[in-house]
Amino acid sequence: MYQSLRGRRVVVTGGTGALGSAVVKAFADAGAMCEVTTRRSETSTSDRIRYQVVDVADENAVVRFYDSIGSDLWASVHLVGAFEVGSIADTSVEKFRSQFDTNAVTCFLCCREAVERMRKTGGGRIVNVSSRPTIVPTGGMIAYTTSKAAVSSITQCLAEEVKADGILVNAVVPSSMDTPANRAAMPKADFSKWPKVEEVAHAILFLASGENVLTSGALVPVYGKA
Repeated sequence: MYQSLRGRRVVVTGGTGALGSAVVKAFADAGAMCEVTTRRSETSTSDRIRYQVVDVADENAVVRFYDSIGSDLWASVHLVGAFEVGSIADTSVEKFRSQFDTNAVTCFLCCREAVERMRKTGGGRIVNVSSRPTIVPTGGMIAYTTSKAAVSSITQCLAEEVKADGILVNAVVPSSMDTPANRAAMPKADFSKWPKVEEVAHAILFLASGENVLTSGALVPVYGKA
């Protein structure tokens, strides 16, 4: 499946969390060479996976990282993000800016650097991660939701900007995923309705593959049964 990924170089930011680990495994299993950003040093057990400690909210660090991976970048998948609960009355400007730095600024910087390199090689694929509350309005998380709405806007605007360059840009839009952290935070929820991280990873894999030749500018719901 997705033979087009074999031997291709793929960036995965935030590749060590629950979703990140599933995405990296899916790409490595498909034969891709994975360049993975982390917050702390990691040791790889596969010659298809290389970890680098990178602050992807730091512009200079992001430029250095993309420079380090060479000129054969095919796909860039951006999973770095943070979640913040709070009503508008309880949200300080520091918290608001922090959500934008972690969710939107990281996405923007990595998209920008990926596009620069993909233009030189004739195309590629970019996949971002938005969130269901940006489509189905939800109160009590205004900083998180608006920062993820920026990710959706980056995705759709960039898709229009680069469509002549052979670069397809999309975002998956998960609801609450079935992760240990979410189970601990919502112990009374029906976990069977949540999308599994492996299922979300599969959707990302398709959007980042050469088999995807049509879909760009899409916000792809991956809600499970919720």
